[in-house]
Amino acid sequence: MSDDIKNYFKGLLQKVSGLYVIQITDRDGVPLLRVSNTQEKNVDFALMPSFIPTFTTASDQASKLGLGRNKTIISMYSNYQVVQMIKLPLILTFVGAEDCNTGHILALEHQVDGYLEEMKLAVTEP
Repeated sequence: MSDDIKNYFKGLLQKVSGLYVIQITDRDGVPLLRVSNTQEKNVDFALMPSFIPTFTTASDQASKLGLGRNKTIISMYSNYQVVQMIKLPLILTFVGAEDCNTGHILALEHQVDGYLEEMKLAVTEP
């Protein structure tokens, strides 16, 4: 994985105030990239290997509501928020402060697409 990709995602942390971690995993929760700021709080609960597949399952179940395929799930906790996006075969997880601007995180969805292509190829190639 190139340093350009890692530097790009580190730059996104600086653009969104209150964003602690960006993690990119495959569908099964295997971490491919994780960037965090130096003031990161203990947010490992949202990055546990069991958390990502649970999101995938919840997203699949939500698609059965007849509203179409689910793309994003936002979870709010007392001190944190977790925004997860499906970019199959990748899952993006953003962990931020409870007062982090969720709209700014959601606005990143299409901006990151170009940087994810190389990672998608690495996951799908045999």
